[in-house]
Amino acid sequence: MLRHDDIWQAIDRLAARHNLSPSGLARRAGLDPTTFNKSKRVSREGKQRWPSTESIAKILEATGASLAEFVGDIGGNDLGALARRIPVIGYAQAGGEGYFDDAGYPTGKGWDEVLFPHLGDPQAYALEISGDSMEPVYREGDTIVVSPGANIRRGDRVVVKTTRGEVMAKELLRQSARKVELISLNRAHPDRAVDSHEIAWMARIVWVSQ
Repeated sequence: MLRHDDIWQAIDRLAARHNLSPSGLARRAGLDPTTFNKSKRVSREGKQRWPSTESIAKILEATGASLAEFVGDIGGNDLGALARRIPVIGYAQAGGEGYFDDAGYPTGKGWDEVLFPHLGDPQAYALEISGDSMEPVYREGDTIVVSPGANIRRGDRVVVKTTRGEVMAKELLRQSARKVELISLNRAHPDRAVDSHEIAWMARIVWVSQ
């Protein structure tokens, strides 16, 4: 199980390995310099604050470190105890029959796999992006990690599959009992409003590897 202190320790180790302070690491990644300050790790009420997956993705990109290296830094523990392999499904395959069950969980075996930290969702999987419909947020060749078990809120980026087999990655604008409204990540493509009964499943994007 991932612990709060272990995640922050991994960030500190990554910074030190590149001769940076946590503030310097944040600055190199284009983040607010105070993002990783010790004062930001616990709220005034004593509640633990966790770094966002987006901020971790940015520091990995800025330093050239791999996700496996970062996971290996977590608590100095065994990699296998903190991470697991998740299936990678081609974006085009996602629209086909037989790849997902009715709840949006991947089915079958023989997928390629990538190493990823435990999410608390044993059915998490990765999608390899193809095409330009999600640029500039996600580009062809990027891998996004999707968690069907994660709660979805307004403003989250999601993968949606319709009952007609269409698969799309959008931002959730609004969801009601009758309709799901989605914002296109690529503004050259139209936003969408889909009747709820036409949604086969919707799952939250929790990570992108670029």
